[in-house]
Amino acid sequence: MNKTKQTLIVAFALFSLFFGAGNLILPPFLGVQSGANWYFVAFGFALTAVVVPILGILAHAKLQGTMFDFAKKVSPLFSSIYCIIMYSIAVALPAPRTASVTHEMAIAPFFSIPTIVTSCVYFGLVFLFVMNRSRLLNLIGKYLTPLIVIILLVIIGIGIFAGSTETVATVVSSPFNLITSGILEGYQTFDAIAGVVVGAVIVVSLNASTEGTYAEKKKLISQSGLMAGFGLFVIYAGLIACGYLLQSSFPENASRTEVLTSLSQLTLGRIGTTFLSVLVALACFTTAVGIITGASDYVSSLFKGSKKVYTITAVISSVIGILVGSYNVAFIIDVALPALMFIYPITIILILLNAVPERFASKTVFKGVVLITFIFSVPDFLKFLVSIEYLENITSIIPLANYSLGWVLPAFIIFLILNAIERKEP
Repeated sequence: MNKTKQTLIVAFALFSLFFGAGNLILPPFLGVQSGANWYFVAFGFALTAVVVPILGILAHAKLQGTMFDFAKKVSPLFSSIYCIIMYSIAVALPAPRTASVTHEMAIAPFFSIPTIVTSCVYFGLVFLFVMNRSRLLNLIGKYLTPLIVIILLVIIGIGIFAGSTETVATVVSSPFNLITSGILEGYQTFDAIAGVVVGAVIVVSLNASTEGTYAEKKKLISQSGLMAGFGLFVIYAGLIACGYLLQSSFPENASRTEVLTSLSQLTLGRIGTTFLSVLVALACFTTAVGIITGASDYVSSLFKGSKKVYTITAVISSVIGILVGSYNVAFIIDVALPALMFIYPITIILILLNAVPERFASKTVFKGVVLITFIFSVPDFLKFLVSIEYLENITSIIPLANYSLGWVLPAFIIFLILNAIERKEP
């Protein structure tokens, strides 16, 4: 296959595997909240929903292994526990959420079908794709993603040119609040998790279908990742801008899904709901396929690549998807938040450490930075579960802790200290 064509196919596949439920419903709502300063929230959102995930893909291009390789420098035991937690969260929350979003936005407006029926059919089809993983990249990259991109660009193009800048009161106003709001809302896309999970899927799929040297595959994955990242940024920024430009046209106190539905109707008219339904179904479906394929790959690798284990894992993951996917989107988002506050900081740090040059990321640096990140992210995690007075006293003295980013400065400082110590050692 032509190298350029293959790069485009992998880039489209990456884009589609990243682009799921949260990627659609979150950006327009952020635009409504941010108002005229929408570009600040777009910047924050891009950090956790574009930059970090694509760095994850670049790290995979360097490692060309499995997710286990992401954390093995800390310790093999830690890496195994991390992988189990990551795949458990991915299978139990973002994958089922794609079915829930599909039902609420693509099925319920047209048919009076129970959510459990939608989930059963949805994950039945997901299972078929997962079991035909050798054709995964071509099916997604050649056919599904281009349709997603076309529909999105039409909505954004019409929205930007047709929108007005009528002033509407916004929820948050200061630039820093907007940036941090965008960063934390970017957590809900699960894209950092997807960068680690989906990157492994791409590596395994390429190894199964493509011959080439390490350097050739690294170049292919890196170029595809950068192209997918650029596409994600354009779409996110466009949807956030549309949320701002058309905010006066949305229903008062509209939810995330209502804003997205209104956006499609305002830009594409009566046919907008149909277009949006197709878009939502495609975007959600490809993400679910990527997550379950990644989980099945990992569990299978623990049993010497057993195809039987791969199938069993895919079945169990699909059943979990059916059960959790029968709940509404708002419930799944609320349940996901504590889990994200727990796993996201460690995931971001592991991605960054794997992306930087080897000389700055020794085993000692990995262990120290990950440990400090975990310690300083515990208060952020706990405050979403329980209300404890002494937690407020702790967060008040940790920089950025009030923004649920208390781990950032300590992790950066310990990274610098450990590298400085290692440079001085003979």
